[in-house]
Amino acid sequence: VQLVESGGGLVQAGGSLTLSCAASGTSFFGIYSFGWYRQAPGKQRDLVAAIEGRGTTNYADSVKGRFFISRDNAKGTVFLQMSSLNPEDTAVYYCNKASDPNFVWGQGTQVPVSA
Repeated sequence: VQLVESGGGLVQAGGSLTLSCAASGTSFFGIYSFGWYRQAPGKQRDLVAAIEGRGTTNYADSVKGRFFISRDNAKGTVFLQMSSLNPEDTAVYYCNKASDPNFVWGQGTQVPVSA
């Protein structure tokens, strides 16, 4: 399975951004729970949002109420709508399975948030 993240870019504090993750190479996209992860400089990669195949979502406390994860099973794509961004959200964002993320990691998409 190949994962390609896109949509990142420099944004000012308080701004919004929508990330996309396109998955290819599987016929079973719809059965997997997917998640968005982020890795800030010098820190570990953390799961911030997850969505099950049927749409149930979960969020880390740090992003709850500001981030919204969704998916289009027909297109094999997962989205992350981010709003009220702050400098602490600065990271490289990746997608993978939400549990046991054993797909090969993509290159991620960078989201720098300026104060």
